[in-house]
Parts: sequence; structure tokens; C-alpha cells
Amino acid sequence: MVLRGWTSARPCRANIPGRGRSARLRALGALLGASLLIASAATRAADPQSYSVSISATESDPVNEALRTSSQLETLRETAPVGPFALIGRAREDIDRFKTVLESYGYYQSRVAITINGKPLDDPELGDSINALPAGQDATVRVELVPGKIYHVGKITIDGEISVEERRALGLESGEPAYAVAVLDAQARLLNRLEEDGYAFAVVDTPVAYEVPEDFALDIVYRVVRGSVARIGAIALTGLKHVEESFVRRRLLVVTGQPYSPGKIEEARRDLLALGVFSSVTVKLAERPDDDGRVSLTLVLRERLRHTLGFNAAYSSDLGGSAGVRWTDRDLFGSAEQLTVAATAIDIGGHATSGLGYNLSAQFTKPDFGARDENLQVNVASLRQSLRAYDQTAITSSVLLSRRFSAFWTSSVGLSAEREQITQETIIRDYTLVGLPIAARYNSTGITNPLQDPLHGIRASLSVTPTRSFTAIPATFVVAQADAAAFYDLNALGLTPVGRSVVAVRALAGQAHGAAPFDLPPDQRFYAGGSGTVRGFTYQSVGPQFPDTQPTGGSAVDAAGVEFRQRIAKNFGAVVFADAGAVSADGHLLQGRPSVGLGGGIRYYTPIGPIRFDVAVPVTKLQGGASFEIYLGLGQVF
Repeated sequence: MVLRGWTSARPCRANIPGRGRSARLRALGALLGASLLIASAATRAADPQSYSVSISATESDPVNEALRTSSQLETLRETAPVGPFALIGRAREDIDRFKTVLESYGYYQSRVAITINGKPLDDPELGDSINALPAGQDATVRVELVPGKIYHVGKITIDGEISVEERRALGLESGEPAYAVAVLDAQARLLNRLEEDGYAFAVVDTPVAYEVPEDFALDIVYRVVRGSVARIGAIALTGLKHVEESFVRRRLLVVTGQPYSPGKIEEARRDLLALGVFSSVTVKLAERPDDDGRVSLTLVLRERLRHTLGFNAAYSSDLGGSAGVRWTDRDLFGSAEQLTVAATAIDIGGHATSGLGYNLSAQFTKPDFGARDENLQVNVASLRQSLRAYDQTAITSSVLLSRRFSAFWTSSVGLSAEREQITQETIIRDYTLVGLPIAARYNSTGITNPLQDPLHGIRASLSVTPTRSFTAIPATFVVAQADAAAFYDLNALGLTPVGRSVVAVRALAGQAHGAAPFDLPPDQRFYAGGSGTVRGFTYQSVGPQFPDTQPTGGSAVDAAGVEFRQRIAKNFGAVVFADAGAVSADGHLLQGRPSVGLGGGIRYYTPIGPIRFDVAVPVTKLQGGASFEIYLGLGQVF
């Protein structure tokens, strides 16, 4: 008896005699879902016969789905019509496919029977009976499955020398269901552990199974050749064009002579990709050790296009539209230095604005400035905007030094300067501001691109900026702000598939210390309303107001929101959300008049991020406020 349902990337061993009926578990093309079992379409007959097909269900939904996916009768029914005799051949081939799927899930005593118009496939009159069907009438194909009793893992034997800890890496125990995926995953775990222990050329062959029919069990044998512990040998770099090789070698997390570890090599590969100058980094290992018993590596690097031109656009009913262009040099001097120049037209319409504005900016980033994982960033910008709260024309600049301390934590410190003119309530004031921004950020989502969709983890930041304002009446104040967003995939509760249903929450708090609200420049005060805080309310409209209902801004803000995100089909999604926030004029959190907004929207998911369209309404009305707001943009709101 040949036991089906197992596959491996490594060569299979020869059959080994065993107790009762025994056989090597042969390779499959489909382990999970059996989708790769679908062979090329059958040759189309000159006079195809239409048919219907029904497959009896088992007690397991994953098994039923794998059976349906593996069946040519099912998957080729509409796309590859066949004649009567080809239909019989297709059904015969499906018997083996169904047996393979059942055995991959541990059913090694299964029975499969297929009939067409009530006749078994070996009936000599079956072909004539199908030919005799009236034109346009479907042949009826029925698949009857009797899975039988599920097999379990019996005795597990390691043929070769390994340690107790390496044996534990199998993660497979006697008595477990004999699923093919479980047995093969154990093989992969053992091989990975051996390689992580430095055995670069270790071999773990495809497991051999011996059927014990009287116990409904499979005894499993893993043959292991561990070899010798290896170290990393010569490291070659290929594919570099503009990026300097000396920079890449300084950046490498692996060096010649250190113990061989696939995990460390993969970490080094991902680190190079994170620089942003490479589209791919591939590591090739030597097929055999060198004369010193070391493993030579070749890193195949493919550089991204050095220069890019991008465009952006967004719209909200309060701020109107914005449109811009962005040019980037990803490798200015050969060491992954990045220069980005951008120009954006803002405040194009919108009932929270009173005139067209602009935002011109340039940003230069130098990685590994002074030390590894330490980046220098220089920013300059020119801004003009006309808002309900104030009109502003400003030139800003900053120099920031940031350092990554771990996969999750990053901090930065810098110096900022701003020269601006602000008009509020017809009063014009000029300000010169010098600040010392200090920040810490935490990100466990695994995503650094703000346009991508986080499914789990937390993003949080804390910033403190001591600032000196040079005006006719100088002032010194400190602005502190903390914000956090958390994402929870309902798949963790077993409720939905991975990434299909996500709950996202956010919270924001900020305070200004050392100055009364009207001693602060208007752009240094806190406001709420809009997509960044409370959707449904016009931008900056939440909080204290002048007698003419224009926003004054405050010295403290707090806001929170919750959003449920549901993927629909392949590229679409929907969201519902609730936001709340308040602004205080006296510098105390949770003291302002709370405002609440509710809404929903749709998403269209693209390779660069979701396109969002949201509509929100205010639950608590404001004098002169809009009855609803619309938001359109790229990427999630948070």
C-alpha cells in the first residue's frame, strides 16, 4: 500500500520494509488545500458533454475545501468542457486526487466511489449511456466519500545523531493526528534548528512512515545527517552600481569567521533591504564548505531606481483638496543618503479655509551618521495656509539626530527654528521660534510605511519640545504630546481569517506648559476636529471659540477613536468608527467640552495602500458647524 499526502523539497528515500503494510510517503504537489493537484486541462472534445457534480461532505471544513479544490471535475467543469469518454477519464483521475487529499489529513482507510448517471466508472455501458443523453441535458456525477478512522502518529524514531534539545525542536509527539503538514513541519523545524546550531550542511530526509493498521497509527522515521559545525567564510557582493561597496560592508550584520546562523544571515538581508536603496537582496550559500570548513556567502543586490517622481492628492470637505509632486534621490552620495523635494498645493476649496495655500519642503537623510542605526535628518520648508483659526506664512527648519535602539524603539533629539507671520482675528503678529524637539517612538506592528495597513501591534510616540518665542513679549514654554494606536486582528480569537477583520483604537493627549493660551503662538496651540482627531467636525473647530465662533485654540487636548475594519472580497473593505475629543483653555486634560463624531467608509486596497472614502457626522453639534464631513485619501487614517 502506498501512503499518499506528503511532500518535501528534499529527495525521498527508498522504501524500507516495516510492520504490516508499509510504504514511503510519496511527494505531493498540494499539501494544504491541494490546489496544486489540478493538472493541465483535459483535451476539449469536439462535442462536449455538460455535467453537474456533487461531492459528499466530511465533518471537516478544511478537508471539504481541499477536496473541492483538488477535483478536476469541479475546477474544470466550466472552463474545460469534455466529451463523454473524457469525462469518465477525468472522474477516474479524481479518485486518486481525493485519496491523496484524505491521506494528507490522516485518513488512510478511506473509500472513494464515483458514479455518472448512477453507473460506476467501470460499467462497460457507461460511455454509451452518456452519449444517449438528450442534447443539453447534464450528466450527473456523484462522489461518495467514506473517510474512515483518522490515523495518529505512533512511534517517532530519529535515525542519526542529534542532541536532546534538537530532538525537542521536532515539536511532534506520539498520539497526534497524522496530518502530513504536521509531520513535514516537524522535519523543517528540526532542519532549521540544526542549521541555527551551526550545522550548515545538515540533511533531514523526507520522513518515512510505516503503517500499523491494527492501531490506526503511522510510525515515523526521520533520517538525519548532521555534519560538522561551520563558520561563515568569504562574503561576496554582486550587483552594486551606484551604492558603494565599502558602505554595504560596514552595514553588514554578518562577517567572515562568525558562527553560521541562517537567522543572523536573514536579519542581515532584511537590514540591507530596510535602507531603501535595494529592491531585492538575495543570499546564496556555497554548495559545499571551503578548505577551512567554512560557508561562503554571495549577496546578490539589486538597486532600486535612484530617482523617483511621485504625486499625491487628497480631499476633505473641510480642508478642501490638495495635490502635490515629490522628487526623490535615494542614493545621493553612494551611502544611501536620501534627498526628497516636494511641492504641494493645499486648501483648494473647503469650508475651513479661506484661500489657496502651499507647502514647499526639502528633506535630507544621512544613515549611519556617527554610528550604526543613527540617522541625521535636515528639513527646510515654506508654508502658507489660510484657516478658520488663523492665516500663516512660515519658513521652518530643523536638524534631527535619531537612533534605533531595537526593532521596536527609536528616539530622536534635534534643534528647530521657525520664522512666521500669523494673522488671527485681524491681528498680525510676527514670531521667531527656537525649539529643542525630543521624541521617543515605539512600533510593534512590523510596518514602517505609513500607507500600509497594520493588522496587529502598537504604534506610539511621545514628544517634548521646549520652545523659546522671540516677540515683543518673549515667552518660554514646553509642548508635550503623546499618541498611540493599537491594532487587533480578530483572527486571534478564531473568528475570522487572518487580516480580514481588524479593530483599531487610537488615543491622543497634549499639553503646553509655561504660558497662557494667548501667550502661545496660534500654531503652537491645540485644536481638534478633522481626520486627525474627531471626524465629523470641521478642522480645528472643536474647542474654545471667539465670539464670532472662530477657533481660539487651547493649551491642552485629548482625543480617542475606535475603528472596525472589514475586508470584503479581494480588494474592497468597509469601516465604521467613532471619535471623541476635547480642547481645554486652562491647560488641564479631560476638562474641555467633549465632541463626538460617528461615521463609516469604504476602502479599495492597492499595492501601495488602501484608498479611503469616509463620511462622518457630529453627534454633539457646534454653533456654525457642518452637518457632515467627507474625507478622501490614501492610507488608513491611523
